[in-house]
Amino acid sequence: MAKRKRKILGVGSPMLDVLVNVPDSFLSEIGAQKGGMELVDSATLEKILSRTKSRQISAPGGSSANTVFGLTELGMDTAFLGKIGNDKQGRFYMERYQEMGGDTSRFKVNEKVPTGRCLSLITPDSERTMRTDLGAAATMLMEEISSADFADITHLHAEGYMLFNKDLMIHVLELAKKNSCTVSLDLSSFGVVNASMGILPDILGKYVDIVFANEDEAKAFCGDEDPEKAIKAIGEYSQAVAVKLGKKGSIIRCRRSTVKVNADVVEAVDTTGAGDMWQAGFLYGFLQGMPIELCGKFGSILGSEVVKVIGASIPEDKWCEIRKRIDYLSDIK
Repeated sequence: MAKRKRKILGVGSPMLDVLVNVPDSFLSEIGAQKGGMELVDSATLEKILSRTKSRQISAPGGSSANTVFGLTELGMDTAFLGKIGNDKQGRFYMERYQEMGGDTSRFKVNEKVPTGRCLSLITPDSERTMRTDLGAAATMLMEEISSADFADITHLHAEGYMLFNKDLMIHVLELAKKNSCTVSLDLSSFGVVNASMGILPDILGKYVDIVFANEDEAKAFCGDEDPEKAIKAIGEYSQAVAVKLGKKGSIIRCRRSTVKVNADVVEAVDTTGAGDMWQAGFLYGFLQGMPIELCGKFGSILGSEVVKVIGASIPEDKWCEIRKRIDYLSDIK
């Protein structure tokens, strides 16, 4: 049987990122826990925005989408499955992804509800705290997603935020397995893990091949701050686990072999999208069968580049340099 051409499908909430710099005191004023994500309605998001004083920057985003954007820029064949509004923001989102080289044929459109937004509040330590209005993304229906969306797909990358809609998440994962796709899942937020522990271990064990977590998410899963204990706990369910440790690098476990990978330490301006881009670098290597330590190095390269800028989009002129670095490391492996 001929080997299928590799194509990655990202699934999740396509969001227009709105990025604003705020002092730490602002988080206290709105009762926000630093580093977390909370779902809000459009009115609440607007109220928070009205209290900010810094310039607002907007860009296409979304957890799974950021990872897929990175894979697309690295030259991989990708598509995205998510729902946008029939509005200026939705058209801008699709056009930008098409310009990268992505397949937009799996996008769904809501004629009445606007494209979702994610407000990213960036504090002086470069940490981001998010408030998200899912908008059209929250109106996705199970009957809108079928095996046709998985035509030619070999790998599915999903965001943990989808666990808030358990039935939709399981429907997508069932279709992925039915169509012989491998699956990666980003746990996305410690809030997601805390809210989903009743179903998360079962989902990991049944459907997920690769799990991504940061320190807070790993701790929420296993109840211990030691990332090595967390990676073993999660590794009981999935064959590959990567725990991202920020400036401390990452720890990766695959088939009971564990490696630690250093970060490319740079002066961070904003950590928005750092984990998402790290995953893009890792998946780029992993899906091509490269050693897990090398996959981690690819992740470190992308993660270090995105924190140098505001937002989750690496400037276009940097991608050529990134691709050269990754090609060089691939050739000498």
